[in-house]
Amino acid sequence: MHTTATQQQNSPEFDALKARLKTTWMTGNYDVFSRFMQKGAEEFFSRLGVAPGARLLDVGCGAGQLALIAARAGAQVTGCDIATNWLEQANLRAMAEDLDAIFEEGDAEALPYRDEQFDVVVSLIGAMFAPRPERVAAELIRVCRPGGLIAMANWTPGGFVGQMFKTIARHIAPSGMPSPVLWGDEATVRERLGDGTTGLTCTRHQYRFQYPFPPAQVVEFFREHYGPMTRAFASLDGEAQKTLRNELVQLWTAHNKAVDGATSVDAEYLEVIATRGW
Repeated sequence: MHTTATQQQNSPEFDALKARLKTTWMTGNYDVFSRFMQKGAEEFFSRLGVAPGARLLDVGCGAGQLALIAARAGAQVTGCDIATNWLEQANLRAMAEDLDAIFEEGDAEALPYRDEQFDVVVSLIGAMFAPRPERVAAELIRVCRPGGLIAMANWTPGGFVGQMFKTIARHIAPSGMPSPVLWGDEATVRERLGDGTTGLTCTRHQYRFQYPFPPAQVVEFFREHYGPMTRAFASLDGEAQKTLRNELVQLWTAHNKAVDGATSVDAEYLEVIATRGW
């Protein structure tokens, strides 16, 4: 019989953490934020070789960035996320283009799908933020058919975004969950996914952040539109906000390759590709 993951009894503290995470990802405007990252998403998808007609699940799909790309390429797409407001935006975009894609609420730690339901299970900078990575790994494997494709793109600890997260972490209280960027460490990924997959490969790539405005405005753009950044600033008093802003502007400026008032920064991620075992 097909099953979905069963929810184990959680502590009140853990339930509160999950509620905070949902609030965080529903803050800001991820639809606006993700549109500046379109090219990198297209590059990631192009390397997967997804066949037209494939049943594809995008875990942590946000406002549908990767899922819509897959649907335009002919896949039968389902996207899930905990942030219901961005799912509404994704559904509107799919309907406007008459794409074969649906978007619905779903937790990466307890996906609401049958065993072996999908040919392809992907997550682009999404599932890495769930607080129980061992459950995420088990779920990605469970809903993928034997011989199907599992693929992730995850920020690395030493890359630009890893450095940005470290900068923020110096100013706010610990989250009480494992660092998301451990999904960008190859040894950790192999430990998490190795038992249920074959042919697992990990390749480092650069995701280019490109904006037609300078680093100081990029920091403000992240603060306004990227939920985790918005919430981080909101948790600080005025002086601490000023300090964090200055440190982030310095970080973006130090890595900026653009001139003439624009910003172009390469952020390393780990591309994880594996086959679901039989």
